[in-house]
Amino acid sequence: MKNIPFILLLSFCFILNINAQEVTNFKEIKGSIIDSKTNDPLIFTDLVIKGTNISTVSNSDGEFSLKVPDSLMQDFLVISRLGYEKKELEISSIENNAKIILIPSITVLNPVQIKTYTDARALLRATLKKKSTLYNDSNTLMTAFYRETIKKRRKNASLSEAVVQIHKQPYTSSRRDIIQLVKARKNTNYNRLDTLAMKLQGGPFSNLYTDIIKYPEYIFTDENIPLYDFSFDKSTQINGSMVFVVKFKQKPNITEPLYYGKLYIDAETLALTNAIYSLNVENKELSSQLYVRKKPRKVDVYPTEATYRVNYRTQNGKWHYAYSNIVLTFKVNWKGELFNSVYTLNSEMAITDWELNTTSLANNRQNILRPTSILVDQASGFSDPRFWGEYNIIEPEKSIESAIEKIQRQLKKKS
Repeated sequence: MKNIPFILLLSFCFILNINAQEVTNFKEIKGSIIDSKTNDPLIFTDLVIKGTNISTVSNSDGEFSLKVPDSLMQDFLVISRLGYEKKELEISSIENNAKIILIPSITVLNPVQIKTYTDARALLRATLKKKSTLYNDSNTLMTAFYRETIKKRRKNASLSEAVVQIHKQPYTSSRRDIIQLVKARKNTNYNRLDTLAMKLQGGPFSNLYTDIIKYPEYIFTDENIPLYDFSFDKSTQINGSMVFVVKFKQKPNITEPLYYGKLYIDAETLALTNAIYSLNVENKELSSQLYVRKKPRKVDVYPTEATYRVNYRTQNGKWHYAYSNIVLTFKVNWKGELFNSVYTLNSEMAITDWELNTTSLANNRQNILRPTSILVDQASGFSDPRFWGEYNIIEPEKSIESAIEKIQRQLKKKS
């Protein structure tokens, strides 16, 4: 089985140059998204400036930050999330640190739609065949924000952030996407990582490969689909449209680590809108082989959690990759030692803007990332609160904010 290439390594990275950007006038708005009934924060909520491709998502605390060009301040912000009613707000009316309330949607099942698909496996196959008609069939240039963290227990040991440009190939093409680094910063506390230097191979590519429609070979192939059991869960809604929920898990007699989770499929078009899934890591030895490329001989390393999420967004009737999140937790046992260590590796990437692209890369191949690339080790940028300029980023959660503040204090002491 091919696995999404999110690999634990002991290798070191090569230096990548960082480009500057042009700054235009914009206003940054911040706030949080909450449930109208429970007041719980709503994570992974889509926020898009209406009529444009400028967007972001709320973080794991339900908070968001969006940089709006001055020319769009009179436009509307569209807020949408699976299972909730869509909301539109005039941007100029949104106060800073505003609380935006979303109302859960009530799913009214259409008997005709229910009878259309009674076989969940057949529905998945029909969805995978829709890429030629429902997804972007043109070259697009996507701007994305990428963040990866490594935590030992609950303490941050490594923080990397980058703005990248994705040369997204048409969904009908077999050509693989290309990623260029625009801007990045990273800080790693190797003392906290002890003597085990943990790095993530793949970086933004790992998140890009969660795009099931573009890269089905990493989860569903013609050969392994029969190895899964598929069933229907309770339907839901997104933006007023009914969404089928398909559950899947590997058959009981299959020992190879496969995935389990839920697929959210638009009932009218059969487009995949979201997917949340995990790898079955019960078999420690086999699941470890999927992720651990290199390790010291005296160390046993195996995953205890491997969870993935991918969200799609639609614009002008075409769907495209919008956001993904990967969480991997590893247990590290040193032979002869009484105690073990637990590391959590988290990466997320959000598309913040995109446009149709007809420009060839032939004359501009600077800062091209390889799928085996590891983001550069350097702390420059953390001392500058305006480092990202006009680029939209995913608002950092509280623990990451604390880590950034600590890095900034350390840099001030050195200067």
